[in-house]
Amino acid sequence: MSVPPVDPSAARALLERADALQRSLAGNFRDQLVEAVYADAHRIARRCVSRRESRGPDIDRLLDRYLTSPWLGLPIMMAMLAVVFWLTIAGANVPSTLLARGLFWIEDRAAGLFDAVGSPWWLTGFLWHGVYRGLAWVVSVMLPPMAIFFPCFTILEDLGYLPRVAFNTDWLFRKAGAHGKQSLTMAMGFGCNAAGVIACRVIDSPRERLIAILTNNFVPCNGRFPTLIMLATVFVAADFPPSVASAVAAGTVLTVVVIGALFTLAISALLSRTVLRGEASAFTLELPPYRRPNILRILYTSLIDRTFFVLMRAVATAAPAGAVIWLLANIQAGDASLARHFADALDPLGRAIGLDGVILLAYIIAIPANEIVVPTMMMVYMSRGMMTDDFHENTLRQFLVGEHGWSMLTAVNLMLFSLLHNPCATTIWTIYRETRSAAWTALGALGPLAIAFLVTFITAQAARLLGLA
Repeated sequence: MSVPPVDPSAARALLERADALQRSLAGNFRDQLVEAVYADAHRIARRCVSRRESRGPDIDRLLDRYLTSPWLGLPIMMAMLAVVFWLTIAGANVPSTLLARGLFWIEDRAAGLFDAVGSPWWLTGFLWHGVYRGLAWVVSVMLPPMAIFFPCFTILEDLGYLPRVAFNTDWLFRKAGAHGKQSLTMAMGFGCNAAGVIACRVIDSPRERLIAILTNNFVPCNGRFPTLIMLATVFVAADFPPSVASAVAAGTVLTVVVIGALFTLAISALLSRTVLRGEASAFTLELPPYRRPNILRILYTSLIDRTFFVLMRAVATAAPAGAVIWLLANIQAGDASLARHFADALDPLGRAIGLDGVILLAYIIAIPANEIVVPTMMMVYMSRGMMTDDFHENTLRQFLVGEHGWSMLTAVNLMLFSLLHNPCATTIWTIYRETRSAAWTALGALGPLAIAFLVTFITAQAARLLGLA
């Protein structure tokens, strides 16, 4: 069968007509199209399908009246997030402490065994006080919060609530030129930014997927929570009665999360209007019915697929970090360790942004794993040869404020820097795996770092001009 040749002038006229018609369409024509499709489907189903009348209230409609309400949807979402943070903060302290004691007990016994058989001090220190201690610290800090956060997150997912989150926040991301599903990838980023970057695969548009990948770092991951929780507990909640201290700490962390969400929207809007210019694609979401959570599936998904997966990646990057920390702390150059010399060299830059050189050194060392920031700072401050965190909340505040000049400006800027700084090594590698581009990976790694320096510099200078620091 022969196909008649296409007339170029007719094809050109057809394309011009289609372009003119597209420009004449209203901005919400996609929504109108979807509504028309569902209205036709409803009309056909009503004529062809017979069903028994329900005798009770429609629970799904009743719940959605509040959970997807324009006025109540976002406040309810924030309240649920605050409860998850409170459960994570209040529930992880005791198991984290017990796990750390057990792992460090193994370290002491193993190091003693090495000493007993005549092992050189540097070999014992490097293997057990460096590599193993770094691994032990990451496991004890990460595992309990993840074992609480991921099941809570998976329960909400299994209930069918997470699509409602995307529904509630779609208009925000659409205004930023991004995709509504980005809210789901952000939610995954709370557990691990690497997992959040992988979750961006659910976004079909390459442009919007790239925006979600590049901005996922502004969601504080599980590795940054220890620093945020420490600062919220020691510098904010410490001034409140013990009965409400956990709630105040959770509220402080939630405030930081909201700031991160605002930065996500702002940077998404900037990218969508510059290097990733384009129109937000249509997002049609059919809300699934609420369902009873499957406990076995929740346990498998949260503990095996998520907790174990993220923990193994963190462990793989924490081992070299522990080795580097030990070498810097134990190699002497003159009258001080290499760690002290590097911290002194970074101190002017740190002071300019309201921090100090020790904090910046800790973040450089902690690129493989953010969990080791606080113990690394304590190690350098105390001139010890291994990571340490042997402080109670009250003594830690006295140590930081009285002996090392910390102030509320230091705590606030450290929260901001922890929120905005570059992603960890695992996330950087994941960005490259997902984009296959060195340029986009460099932007995803260095862009947040530049923003962190800019924001903390402005905050520090403003506080000093106003006499607040």
